[in-house]
Amino acid sequence: MDNKLVQLKTNLLSFGLSTKETDVYIALLELGRETVTKISYKAGINRTTGYDILNSLVNKKLVSISGKEPKQEYVAEPPTAIIEYLKRQATQATENIKRAENIIPELNLLYTFENRPKIRFYEGVDGLKYAYEDTLSSSETILAYASVEDVNSGIPNYFPEYFKRRASKNIHIRAIFPETPLAHERSALDKDEKRESLLVPYDKYRFTPEINIYDNKVMIASWREKLGIIIESEEIADVMKKIYELAWSEAKRLDNKVNNPSEG
Repeated sequence: MDNKLVQLKTNLLSFGLSTKETDVYIALLELGRETVTKISYKAGINRTTGYDILNSLVNKKLVSISGKEPKQEYVAEPPTAIIEYLKRQATQATENIKRAENIIPELNLLYTFENRPKIRFYEGVDGLKYAYEDTLSSSETILAYASVEDVNSGIPNYFPEYFKRRASKNIHIRAIFPETPLAHERSALDKDEKRESLLVPYDKYRFTPEINIYDNKVMIASWREKLGIIIESEEIADVMKKIYELAWSEAKRLDNKVNNPSEG
């Protein structure tokens, strides 16, 4: 093992990861995405232990799961997830976070960008929150299809603060809402929440999942299945943006009819 890799593992151990967690994390960074069997083999541990260690890393949000059994694979999150992990640890000193920032370039050299996952699944209420937190990294206006009722009931008490944080980051959003009383209430707050919204007829265009399109990602929040999905693909995001522009053009016409029924 070369000295740089030894030093990387030493740093990871000092951040609170166990020896096996460190070995598995390093192995998965190099693999990008793989089954528990192949990850365990590369890390030099048995398959049963591999499951336990990978699930521990999932809980630390350093690894995510792609797909479901029997084709379930584990995916290394980008190395910057180490910094977020440390920030969540109340006992971690500032110098540890600074040290983590310094080793990110080295971890990125291990990270297999060509094999980065195209689809990531985040289950449960915490998983949905995690998917929404990713939208706060957007460098451009978010394009969204959203049902206000489902958003409010899907993660109670989360979104008022989320909307404030998004606005404070100056991340704008365009949203298409099925028309309901709650949708009217939400759209009335567009200016404060840095949003431009359009309302479409509820009876024809009722939908449940929310879709956010931003940068090279498409985030889908399935409220019924309590599942967050992030598709990371420049090609897919590009075509979804073009489809959204088509939908937005029609939504403008429908929004006018919704808000001015006498002109219909």
